[in-house]
Amino acid sequence: MRPLVPLALILLLAACGDGEPLSPPDARLPDGGRYRGEVVDGLLQGEGRVDYPNGSWYAGHFSNGQWHGQGEWHGSNGEVYVGQFQQGLFHGQGKLTTPTSSYSGGFKLGRRDGEGSLREGGQHYRGQFKDDQYSGAGELVLADGSQYQGQFAKGKPNGEGVRSDASGNQFSGHFVDGLLKGTGTFNSAEGDQYIGEFKANRLEGRGRYENADGDVWIGDFKDGALTGKGELFAVDGSHYKGGFRDWRFSGKGRLQLADGSVYSGGFENDSYQGSGRLVLPGGRVEAGHWINGLRVRDEQGRLLPDPLEQALLNQGSLLEQALGQIPPSTGDIELYSLTLAGDGNQSVFLREAEYVSDMLKTRFGAIGQVSLVNHRDHLADRPMATRETLTRAAKRLAERSGPEDLVFVYLTTHGSHEHELVLDQPRLQLADLPADELAAALAPLKERDKIIVISACYSGGYIEPLKDERTLVMTASRADRVSFGCSEEADFTYFGDALFAQALNQTDDLQQAFELARAHVDQREQAEGFEASEPQIWAPKGVLAHWQKLRQQQARKALQSATAVEEKSTASH
Repeated sequence: MRPLVPLALILLLAACGDGEPLSPPDARLPDGGRYRGEVVDGLLQGEGRVDYPNGSWYAGHFSNGQWHGQGEWHGSNGEVYVGQFQQGLFHGQGKLTTPTSSYSGGFKLGRRDGEGSLREGGQHYRGQFKDDQYSGAGELVLADGSQYQGQFAKGKPNGEGVRSDASGNQFSGHFVDGLLKGTGTFNSAEGDQYIGEFKANRLEGRGRYENADGDVWIGDFKDGALTGKGELFAVDGSHYKGGFRDWRFSGKGRLQLADGSVYSGGFENDSYQGSGRLVLPGGRVEAGHWINGLRVRDEQGRLLPDPLEQALLNQGSLLEQALGQIPPSTGDIELYSLTLAGDGNQSVFLREAEYVSDMLKTRFGAIGQVSLVNHRDHLADRPMATRETLTRAAKRLAERSGPEDLVFVYLTTHGSHEHELVLDQPRLQLADLPADELAAALAPLKERDKIIVISACYSGGYIEPLKDERTLVMTASRADRVSFGCSEEADFTYFGDALFAQALNQTDDLQQAFELARAHVDQREQAEGFEASEPQIWAPKGVLAHWQKLRQQQARKALQSATAVEEKSTASH
């Protein structure tokens, strides 16, 4: 806003015929304005109005020829001011609106000054002004929903304040020209917190960072990441002290794991690298040279065999051993199971698949079980989860089961927007599993009633290729939604926990269990502010009825067994 230039609005008196002056309502000003109102000693005084050739006008109080006191100004550019004037300038309390802004508050000699409220360009500021700029205590809300509350100077956040972005992240501390600098605090919308030094809004200097899970990093930060000397206190009980680069262990350090093992030596990208010494929980020592977490040479420099190569040699026999243990059908309704943990970089999938396999055996009486697992620590003792091993397992289950039997298939891993299940074994490049290829892999089971459950992001996209009247399908999400719970520390994904650890421990009705699980997932996601994953189901009545026949048969067998035990006990007495 430009200040108005004060004008001495003195009447230009002109002779008219007999020399009588013009009357005040029809007086003309030197700048072409027409004035109507009071005139005292040739000056505009009291109440009046001036209309200018360009359409602007002023109405209100005059003093000694100038706008002074309460008045109203309408500019030809759309500017409107209603309030107090002094010597022709906005001064005191008033309201100024333009085509792009609205201000209500204090003015001083034509400039915003004192307490006020300004809306302009999608922004809203409430607080103190000085010389037309934000100055003093105030609150600024930007168009994107972010806001700042605290001290301002020269139009920018300067001094102590709190800034929040539209996502709910919050910065508090000392600001310089709008940027956090010096000691401050950061709280993320997910529950992370940093307390320490900042520079230009970035973590810079000494600080402490704690994530929502409870892991704590303490040390030197640079460009927003822990880089330099530091420590990690993990929630699982492990502890690292040494060098970091961009949050990852790098350089010399000491790592004590939750199982009691201790490694001292070189690190790179979170892995053992270079010279190092590992003391295992039982006291055994592995020392030498390490590359990407593997010991490749011993202390004397002798080359060691590669565990990956040795494990790959054993994979064929591991798979055949697992498939060879599948018993043939008995003629009664039997339950067979196939579980797959796809991503070997995170332990949650392994833990979840193991729980499901155990539950299907102990609670639902599965007699033939195959587990395919990708995990960084189990390449040597578990059959891997690949497209080929999945196909061979399905074929063997089809051969060993009968038409009266049921097959339960559970797959847990990451999923992509293109509907591909991740199959990842560290140090190996495995192909992921698209929806149509999953259907092809399970094709040998087309003559069996089966339940297929998939816990992965975007897993709803698998229903269409899999569904038929002999296949019940449950998924952790819609085809266009992510699911949650994939973390190294977790025992279950959100959907896996809801369906197996909770719902199926309350009921053996598959449809009811799914509805309970879906409600639980929805409630949990709402509480944590996540977009709803919306689990999906395709449930043919024939498969549901077949499952109930299995459960009824198992109940009868359990009752007969209990009766036999009771009769035997009675006879012995």
